[in-house]
Amino acid sequence: MNLGELGAFLRSRRERVRPSDVGLPTGPRRRVPGLRRDEVAMLAGASSDYYTELEQGGAQPSEQMLAALARALRLTGDERDHIYRLADRALPIPGGPASHVEPTMLSLLDRLADTPAQIVTDLHVTLAQNSVAETVFGPPVAAKGLEASCVYRWFTDLRSREVFPEDDHDYHSRAYVADLRAASGRRDDGDPETARLVTELEQHSDEFAHLWGQHEVAVRRNERKRIVHPAVGILELNCLNLFSEDNRQRLIWLTPVDGTDAAEKLGLLTVLGN
Repeated sequence: MNLGELGAFLRSRRERVRPSDVGLPTGPRRRVPGLRRDEVAMLAGASSDYYTELEQGGAQPSEQMLAALARALRLTGDERDHIYRLADRALPIPGGPASHVEPTMLSLLDRLADTPAQIVTDLHVTLAQNSVAETVFGPPVAAKGLEASCVYRWFTDLRSREVFPEDDHDYHSRAYVADLRAASGRRDDGDPETARLVTELEQHSDEFAHLWGQHEVAVRRNERKRIVHPAVGILELNCLNLFSEDNRQRLIWLTPVDGTDAAEKLGLLTVLGN
């Protein structure tokens, strides 16, 4: 463990990141290169005092905080691994809630300011989302382990289905299972994360077990979705996907379907969310 070196490294990375890189305004009175400490704290979901303590080498961050800092500071994969080692933390398993998001994908997310957009893993764990997505779907679920996966929640917590019309539930169930089987096939044989997810779902959901037994495979790419929002009703949206090179992550963004009132409703939600 080398918390002093960790603090120095965080400070050097903070000074490298421009506010525009992370969607923050560049004010005329900015006195420091890169980001201020309070800005990094805000992006990472920490207090300013705690982040200051980290830069001073006075605290050992958790795995979750290290993952949040890696995203806030747009660290590369090697840089992310470096801060985990300096903090004497185990590197996270690829595909989990603490997965590293490549800076280029985060930059694309930042540029999708007017449409809902998320970055999720191949097991449907939300890693990041923009403010418009939060207005439509709500804040990311604060869950760990299996519960962090939308697929797990879909089959074990029926409240998670309320975002879609009931008539569409069967379609989404089949699509989730077919996509999960495709992800399972892409991963290494015996991948423990996928195996545990499938085993738990088979034990806790008869619906999942039935669909899994049909061996359907289909990657969720571009499709049309109907989203139920309590303030504006049903939004008809095109769901588009951009995959990472290893297919472990995807950037999802939603655009209004032509000929519907989805654009007006999204505009209203954006105003309500500000």
